[in-house]
Amino acid sequence: MDFTFTEEQQAAVEAARAVFADVAPDGVPSPALTPGAVADDFDRPLWAKLAASDLLSLVLAEEHGEAGLDTVALCLVLREAARVLARVPLLEHCATAMAVQAHGSPELAAALLPGAGRGTLVLTAAAHGRSGHDPAELAVIARREGEAWILEGTQTAVPWAHSADWIAVPAHTGEGEAVLAFVPRAAEGLALAEQVSTNGERLAELALDGVRVDGAHLIDTPGAWERLRQVLATGTCALALGLGENVLAMTGRYTGKREQFGFPVATFQAVAVQAADRYIDLRAMEVTLWQAAWRLDAATGGAGGPLPSSGDVAVAKIWASEGVRRVVQTAQHLHGGFGADTDYPLHRYHAWAKQLELQLGPAAAHEEALGDLLAAHPLA
Repeated sequence: MDFTFTEEQQAAVEAARAVFADVAPDGVPSPALTPGAVADDFDRPLWAKLAASDLLSLVLAEEHGEAGLDTVALCLVLREAARVLARVPLLEHCATAMAVQAHGSPELAAALLPGAGRGTLVLTAAAHGRSGHDPAELAVIARREGEAWILEGTQTAVPWAHSADWIAVPAHTGEGEAVLAFVPRAAEGLALAEQVSTNGERLAELALDGVRVDGAHLIDTPGAWERLRQVLATGTCALALGLGENVLAMTGRYTGKREQFGFPVATFQAVAVQAADRYIDLRAMEVTLWQAAWRLDAATGGAGGPLPSSGDVAVAKIWASEGVRRVVQTAQHLHGGFGADTDYPLHRYHAWAKQLELQLGPAAAHEEALGDLLAAHPLA
């Protein structure tokens, strides 16, 4: 495989590093010491910097005057964001914008994409269903009423919903078809109840009671919701990779300075072996991430494989969930008691890692999905 990134993708990384250079992971209260959410809103000043650097419009098409880059470029930027625990809805916003661009009506694209690219309008997506275990589209039913659609149901753990302007809500029609409805946060019949994530971020439970959606604000293209779900899962893998890489770097710096018996603990074989194992985890996370992102982009051009792209996404999420858990656990172990000090940022990375491990399904759920794919597509 050739993992050489294009000049445009490398430029996106450089721009992201410049934006995130001054971001501190401990810019909000510690989730370990905060009974509720660590903040009511995301980092708006950082959001403005991302918009000014054209990173919010990164994946929008050139006909909209934007960069027209792909999922790989988005994942490269997300990787940088996770290194500093950037508190912005970058993944949900960009992935939802991609869905609107690819499948939305001209009216929907005109209503959402210009503001999304400038950052004046914030998008998010409901992807966890009622419990986080069932398919999200089964949590809400959509029934047609004239030229409009009526939504009934509940979606849980929706990220940034209290701050977003529009929420993409998957639903089913009762006929086995998945649709994607775009609902303004202030829509009549939509109620948001506060929930808090493992890393202390503010989530929302969405209760939809007869929410009316204009027909132009609903996407019924086959596969549109599945594509959005796969981009969200792949982006979560990129976040896990960036977080894990920074945690291993923190561990290397600490063990290189911490001495026992007159020697840095990094020189002890048991410490070096554990760190090496976690490095291997990160490299596996990286290769499966780029395979999944490439397959998502290649699928739009007709490129195929022995399994659908969902198989590559499942493999990437299995490695991301298991790998990031092992990385932060080893980091805590090698830091000793210092790793539990709430004045040191490692515990924040641990909380974020647990959130990413479970987000959009733990490893076991994706192993089951991969098994179903292998059963349906026997490999020659």
